Amino acid sequence: QVQLVESGGGLVQAGGSLRLSCAASVRSFGSYNMGWFRQAPGKEREFVAAISWSAGITYYADSVKGRFTISRDNAKNTVYLQMNSLKPEDTAVYYCAGDHSGARLTSYSDYVEALQSGYWGQGTQVTVSS
Repeated sequence: QVQLVESGGGLVQAGGSLRLSCAASVRSFGSYNMGWFRQAPGKEREFVAAISWSAGITYYADSVKGRFTISRDNAKNTVYLQMNSLKPEDTAVYYCAGDHSGARLTSYSDYVEALQSGYWGQGTQVTVSS
C-alpha cells in the first residue's frame, strides 16, 4: 500500500517562505519519480514541480520557476518543496504525487502525465495573504 503524507502548509504573508514535505510509506522510494501539484479554489489542478528518482532531473512550472525548489532525501523517504517569495496566487491545496510506472520519462510532459497517473497524497493547504 502506497501512502504519501504532506505536511508544512499554513498561512504566510506575501514574500514569505514555506517548506512542504511529503513522507512516503513505500518500498524502494528511491525508484519513484516524485512531484507536486496544486489546486486553487475554482481552478483545475496544475503541475508545480517534479524530480526524478535519482534527483538528477527537475522540472518546474513557469509560474514558480526561480522561486520554488524541489528536492528529495531518499534515506528519509521524503520529497520537499521549498517555496520562497510567495505570492497570493500561490494559495492552493498542494498535493504530492509519485510515479512508479517504470516508464522511461524523457520530457516535461512525460513527467507530468506519469505523476498524474500515479499515487497521491491528501494535500496540505497553503494560504498566502497580501
